[in-house]
Amino acid sequence: MSSIVIKAATAADLDRITEIYADAVMHGTASYELEPPSRAEMGNRFDSLAAGGFPYLVAERGGAVLGYAYAGPFRPRPAYRFVVEDSVYVAPDAKGQGVGFLLMQALIEAARASGFRQIIAVIGDGHADSASVRLHEKLGFRHSGRLEGSGYKHGRWLD
Repeated sequence: MSSIVIKAATAADLDRITEIYADAVMHGTASYELEPPSRAEMGNRFDSLAAGGFPYLVAERGGAVLGYAYAGPFRPRPAYRFVVEDSVYVAPDAKGQGVGFLLMQALIEAARASGFRQIIAVIGDGHADSASVRLHEKLGFRHSGRLEGSGYKHGRWLD
């Protein structure tokens, strides 16, 4: 089995990125979107982040995209310009293989190299035993608060 490679995402990765995100939107709670965005919309989001100098990475094995992660603006006000919010999504068939960990390690390095001093994770349905919470804690993130009942998806309220 070939090893996992982390690299900067390109427009050529967007079809697979769109598929991975669509699955997360439809079946998961990491995203509070209710309908998956189109490939064109995902391209617009990618272009916007790239134009802003934000890191956007993919994990590949044998040329196949297994997952992706990016850092985006935390809030639009200028005092937040050194703070980013991370997003990480892994394809269903690649979960449990360390893909998210490798992506986040590389994203943290890339964000620091880009001049950002803090990364914030806003984790949808962030109960203590969720994979995303465990991943972020493993990387040194600390719990700072909970937005109770802040989203409604799949017939239930999410924190």
